Formats: sequence, structure tokens, C-alpha cells
Amino acid sequence: MASPRLETYCCPNRDAATQLVMSFQPEVFCGVCIGSASVSVLLTVLQLLPKKGQILRKMPKASSSSTILLLISVCDILGGLGVIFRSSVWLGFPGFIANISVANVTDMWPSAFCVGSAMWIQLLYSAGFWWLFCYAVDSYLVVRRSAGLSTIVLYHMMAWGLAVLLCVEGVALLYYPSLSSCEKGLEHAIPHYITTYAPLLLVLVVNPILFRRTVSAVASLLKGRQGIYTENERRLGTEIQMRFFKIMLVFIVCWSSNIVNESLLFYLEMQPDINEMPLKNIRSATLITWIIMGILNPMQGFLFTLAFYGWTGCRVDLKWQKREIPWESMSSSTVGENAYPSPVNYQTNLHDPKKLSTTDSQQTDEAISMLSEGNTSGDDRITRSSPIYQGW
Repeated sequence: MASPRLETYCCPNRDAATQLVMSFQPEVFCGVCIGSASVSVLLTVLQLLPKKGQILRKMPKASSSSTILLLISVCDILGGLGVIFRSSVWLGFPGFIANISVANVTDMWPSAFCVGSAMWIQLLYSAGFWWLFCYAVDSYLVVRRSAGLSTIVLYHMMAWGLAVLLCVEGVALLYYPSLSSCEKGLEHAIPHYITTYAPLLLVLVVNPILFRRTVSAVASLLKGRQGIYTENERRLGTEIQMRFFKIMLVFIVCWSSNIVNESLLFYLEMQPDINEMPLKNIRSATLITWIIMGILNPMQGFLFTLAFYGWTGCRVDLKWQKREIPWESMSSSTVGENAYPSPVNYQTNLHDPKKLSTTDSQQTDEAISMLSEGNTSGDDRITRSSPIYQGW
């Protein structure tokens, strides 16, 4: 699971609230984390592997949306592996972990492991949050026809750059002046918690707005293609809307417990004695949400692949060839061997209304296709007549 309390625990003079959750049934909690993360990693990899029975064909270049979705899954897989490694060491070497609880200048390996594993988990999940935000931005720009081939480079710079910057900054402030003598007090911990939860809250607040605007823009595009809004177009718009809804539903289910748990921990930190009887229910709720976090956080990877692609099956094809994914498209004439035609010269087509209309229709179909990527439901006749080939 991903929580700023993992880094806070590395300080010898950690607060009582962090000590409460980190010392609560550590064997059970680590076992839960290992089980949840292992299941999620295995099923996520299974979802991403090419499957037998699919028609294989080479694709010149993947879309930015497909690249972003793959990177989100990669971040979840690597983050889950970090959870498995940290929890396994916690269970297998209790004596090694016990050295974290004291300021031991002679042996820095326990503290180095504590900080390194916690930062790895935070960095990968934080990068996944940024990539999810980039996906919402890219979906909106694609519909608005403002996204180009160079935008994926900007997404890489933003996602990885901000994730590293916020992670390093938060940890540096938390461990000031040194790891063996961390300053005690909320004024040093709050910046670390803000840098951890900022991308999470960004996705939680901004992504629904961008998704809603994208769905509205898709409806306008579908209506403007031929001046009519058929049942097939209405169905495609609904499928895109449901795809966005599933993504946000998975995100809220997996991370709402973190927000609740952190709020309860902050409340306990502000109390003079967290062991008082009136706070018993608060402590119980905190520990329950802590266990829930250990289950739901690592499961995000697998649940996201279900939201992105649906269940892809278990018949894995290990030949590592290019695979064909059926895409929903509204016109069979817009897709050839290359799903991404060269940019259009509008000046050349300025006095040719028929050619310009065809170009606009092609751009509209490509935008809709990218948003409905991996979506195999809908009108089967349309799917068979106009597949877009996506590189693995």
C-alpha cells in the first residue's frame, strides 16, 4: 500500500499516530499486502499479455492514449512489486526491521531500506496518478484536435518530473536535518503529506471535469459528422462515458480509504494522548481503514486493466507478435493499413469543400477511435468493418 506514514516510520522519533498503525498486527498487515499485491501484479500482467485467437498485424505507431494506459499499468506493477518486497522483508527479517525503531548510527542499512522502499512505492504510485491526469488531458485534447505527436514527450516530462520532484522534496523536508534526528512536529510532516496527496487529489477533482467535457465534446463531434445522431453513435458515446466512469470508480474505491485514514491520523496527532478511552472508536476506525488500504491500494493495477480493456481472457500467446485490437469506429473508409495518416494541409484543401469535409470526418473518426480504445463491445458489424491496429 502507499501511505506517507511509511516514510514517517523511518524516523526514530516518529509520532504516536504513526506508531499506532505501523505496530498494529504487522505480520497480518504485511501478509495482506503481499497477497493483494501478488494477485494484482499477476492478473495485471495476464491482462496485458497478447492472447491466442487474436488476428495479428503490424502497427506503425501507437497512439498517445494507448501509451499512457500502458504506462499507468507499468507504474502499478512496479509499485506492487515494491509493496511485495517491503512486506516480505518486514515478515522475513523482524530483527533487521527492529533496528529502524532506534537511532543506530553504526548500522544504516535498516534505515536505508525503510526510506528506499517507501520512496519507491510512493514514487511509482504518484507517477501513476500523474499519468492518469495526463490521460484525462490527452482525451480532451484529442477531441479538441489539439494533441499532436509531441505531446507524449510533454506528458513524460510532467509525469516523471513532477513525481520525482514532489517525492524528493517531501522526503527532504520530513528528514530534516538528518534521518537519525528528524524534527518532531506537524510543521515538518505536513509538507511531506501534501506532496504525497497532491496528485491524488488532483485526479480526484480535475479528472471528472475533464472527462465530462470530453464526453460532451464527443457528442458534438458525433452529431456534427453527418448532421444526424444514430443509435450506433449514441451507443458509442455511452460506451466512452462508461469507460471514464469505470476509471474514476476504480480510483475512488482504491484510494478513498487513504484520505479517510489520513484524516483520522491527523485528528489523533492533535490529541494530547491518543490512548484515551474517548478515542477508542477513532483508533478502531483508523486501524480498520489501514487494513483496507493494504487490500485496495495494490489492487488498483488489475482493476484499472478491467476498466481500460475489460477481461481479456487467459489464453496467453507468448510469441510476442503484434496484436490487433478491434476498435470502435464509425466509418470503415477512414482506416487503412496506417491508422494515423500524415497531417492534413488545410491550405491546399481550402478551396475544395468535399476534400476538407472528408478530412474532418477522418480526424473525427480517429479521435473517437482513440477514446474507445480496447473497447470490444458495441455494434459488431462496425467493429469488423473498421479495425484499427494497435502496437503491443
